[in-house]
Amino acid sequence: MKLLYLFSLTLLSGTLAAQQNVNNIQYSKMLKSPDRKEIRIPDIMGFKTLKCDFHMHTVFSDGVVWPTVRVEEAWEEGLDAIAITDHIENQPSKKYVSGDHNASYEIALEAAKEKNILLVHAGEITRGMPPGHLNALFLEDTNPLDVPVALDALMAAKKQGAFIIWNHPGWKAQQPDTCLWMPMHQELFEKGLINGVEVFNEVEYYPIVLDWCLNRKMAVICNSDIHDITAMAYDLEKGHRPMTLVFAKDRSLASLKEAMFANRTVAYFDNKLAGNGEFLAAIIKASVKIVSVGSEGDGKTKSYEIGNSSTVPFDLITKEGAKIFIPSNASVILQLKPDDFKDLTVTNLFIGTGRNLKVTLK
Repeated sequence: MKLLYLFSLTLLSGTLAAQQNVNNIQYSKMLKSPDRKEIRIPDIMGFKTLKCDFHMHTVFSDGVVWPTVRVEEAWEEGLDAIAITDHIENQPSKKYVSGDHNASYEIALEAAKEKNILLVHAGEITRGMPPGHLNALFLEDTNPLDVPVALDALMAAKKQGAFIIWNHPGWKAQQPDTCLWMPMHQELFEKGLINGVEVFNEVEYYPIVLDWCLNRKMAVICNSDIHDITAMAYDLEKGHRPMTLVFAKDRSLASLKEAMFANRTVAYFDNKLAGNGEFLAAIIKASVKIVSVGSEGDGKTKSYEIGNSSTVPFDLITKEGAKIFIPSNASVILQLKPDDFKDLTVTNLFIGTGRNLKVTLK
């Protein structure tokens, strides 16, 4: 009888436990893992390579996300530094969100510290053409930029030591026929009120702007100008968001700012790089390792293992017109002649309009 009682009590306890589990059964594996996608681009020339996006929006202008979301996205998508550049003159959500022009930065700052993301204090001056839209970076206070005259806004930014970017200069909404460097832009450039220009914005590449930057010794800039959720805008499984590579002395806001004023930048978009040939050559040389393996082939060719430690793949053409593809984060074994590594054309690395980097690999 006692054994029957104990058996009944055990059965009842199990039944009660099972009933309690029915109220809350966790399937946490359904949730997305908060992993960081590493963008591997080597440090070059004694500098630290920082992956950056200096153009994005939140609900404090015409974006659709809270400022902390931009920080979470940046960390998960492999960035090191970002600037939230909400429009000063265009705030359609102002009826529903309060705060001055510093609000998005102030809200995102603590999250950026927790995620080890460098957060640049910034804002976007939004005007018709000319001068168009310009981002002011490394501000102390965005509110003084809220003035009627564009030149006064830019001077207020410069007074704070800001780095100023001309955004999407080839945007058809403002330059429908062609991409023009106008007299006003020349005036602003000469006054130190344009320090860099976007050669790539969202999904648009402006090759002529790359020439502008290199010829005038301005920083080459590449940004997403994201308004939506980045994972909804870009195919992050197969590719990456646009970003500016900055070659800084160390991983700090001060070094980031110094590097940008020194024009140590490269555009990175759609598995392509655009910028100063010295930087592009340093990246591919630091990424690619070539080792002779096996025996000789037909007496003219040899077997080579070619490894690429970078996230950037490389498309190359030899002097004789043979195509070589070196995938990202991978190795290939190819039969090549020793001279095939001389004067290679890298078709996904741009150093000007219609011009690709030429490099010799050892």
